[in-house]
Amino acid sequence: MNLIVWVVLGLLAGAIAKAIYPGYQGGGILSTMILGIVGAFLGGSLFTLLRTGTLQLTAAGAGLSIPGLFVAVIGAIIAIYLWGLLSRRSNA
Repeated sequence: MNLIVWVVLGLLAGAIAKAIYPGYQGGGILSTMILGIVGAFLGGSLFTLLRTGTLQLTAAGAGLSIPGLFVAVIGAIIAIYLWGLLSRRSNA
């Protein structure tokens, strides 16, 4: 059941982040899910760092919730930005 929640959270967060972030990102539904799941971990870890002062690999929330989705979208936007930097550097 947990895997289904992660797939749904990843799909939602990735799709919202791609809609918010300017420009064309490309990729299909699988890349959107992976981007959202990476964003959930990135956002959750940054949120934990800001809240407690310790860096831990945590997810944005245990289940589907509005705050967890918000943190996952912020993390996915950061992941889109970082992926753009990496792919631009390798193409140049």
